[in-house]
Amino acid sequence: MSNLLEGRVAIVTGAGRGIGRAHALELARHGAAVVVNDYGVSLAGEGTGETPAESVVAEIEAAGGRAVVNTADVADFDQAEAMVRQAIDTFGGLDILVNNAGFVRDRMLVNTAEEEWDAVIRVHLKGHFAPLRHAGAYWRAEAKAGRERAARVINTSSGAGLQGSVGQTTYSAAKAGIAAMTLVAAQEMGRYGVTVNAIAPVARTRMTEGAFDTSAMALPEDNSPIVAWLASAEAGDVTGRVIEIDGSTMTVELGWRHGPARDAGRRWEAVEVGPALRDLLAQGPDPEPVYGA
Repeated sequence: MSNLLEGRVAIVTGAGRGIGRAHALELARHGAAVVVNDYGVSLAGEGTGETPAESVVAEIEAAGGRAVVNTADVADFDQAEAMVRQAIDTFGGLDILVNNAGFVRDRMLVNTAEEEWDAVIRVHLKGHFAPLRHAGAYWRAEAKAGRERAARVINTSSGAGLQGSVGQTTYSAAKAGIAAMTLVAAQEMGRYGVTVNAIAPVARTRMTEGAFDTSAMALPEDNSPIVAWLASAEAGDVTGRVIEIDGSTMTVELGWRHGPARDAGRRWEAVEVGPALRDLLAQGPDPEPVYGA
């Protein structure tokens, strides 16, 4: 164990398997007490009745750490609030929120059912919003009471949300929304001592296996050291960033930026738009290729 996160309290959602499990173990290894959240669902988000969080908690405790099981549906507003309250009541506070829970229902756009869209958007977007909303309210109250905490939020986006991914319209839209949510939350919550960042992890998990060849992909635990540092008190000067992690490579994503511009000085005429826009596009860089294109 190191002392990077000694005395700090964390929630990790979707922590029963894969990347979330690796995060929970890594945070605990560095001294954090961890609320290990996992609803127990299949890859498609259907209830299985399993409680994989229990084995993760047992593993943390066997190594001398502190952890507790939570089985909340993180996209349920009240359950998310209770999860935050569990961390505070059990360990005396909350310092770190790692939003990781999610699942996929991959379809080409024209084959996507409304229910599939709603389910994926709910677990990813609302499943990030609800815990962040309640954790944020707690940190605001603490700051106003003169007990500001060095709070850290690490959200989970994806290259699919940053560059797009063929066959993953819904997932890509949700992950892009998480990146935008991260930027806004970082600005709004900085006044309370909270940093908000996102990672775009690449790893061989049950979400990627079967979709394509994953033999050369990084392991889930390869993403977690960066999460541990972002969760530390010393990371207070890093906020509003999206960081892609692909094995040994860490990339700061630049996201949407203002590019070439032209001011007509008046309302554009439709017949003028084509030549002007093509000229502006030629001045800027080509977009990153969409995954699977």
